[in-house]
Amino acid sequence: MDISDLKLLSLLQQNAKTSIQEMAAHISASTASVQRRLKSLRESGVIKKEAAILDQKKLGFGITAIVSVELERDRLDQINAFKQKAKQDGQVTNFYCIAGDADFVMIVVAKDIADYEKFTHRFFFADKNVRKFRTSIVVSTEKATLDLPL
Repeated sequence: MDISDLKLLSLLQQNAKTSIQEMAAHISASTASVQRRLKSLRESGVIKKEAAILDQKKLGFGITAIVSVELERDRLDQINAFKQKAKQDGQVTNFYCIAGDADFVMIVVAKDIADYEKFTHRFFFADKNVRKFRTSIVVSTEKATLDLPL
């Protein structure tokens, strides 16, 4: 990966709809060269996905919760079952296995507090493997990005 690839990735992070022609002009390359570079970056997995970033509040999700979770047991099958459940649940937007006081940290969106409470009953209280969970409700979002410092 060279400086031109990093410039292309930076452009894509800012606006994934940037045209091939604009990218080519920005890095002083041909459109064919840009297309080859982008294809290579996609095939190598550097570009994992191109997606729209939606406004969760405008879509009715007024609550963002940061939840730390401790499991009851350290059995691999139960850990894997919990991981799979989190990966499949649409309200869980980010899910991390961590070292420290908890086993996992997740970001959860909900329409309102009642919706979040339903989530906790369904996701945590109904799971005998969850020892405890701690929730912090986001009051305001000062920065949320998927952009990497290139």
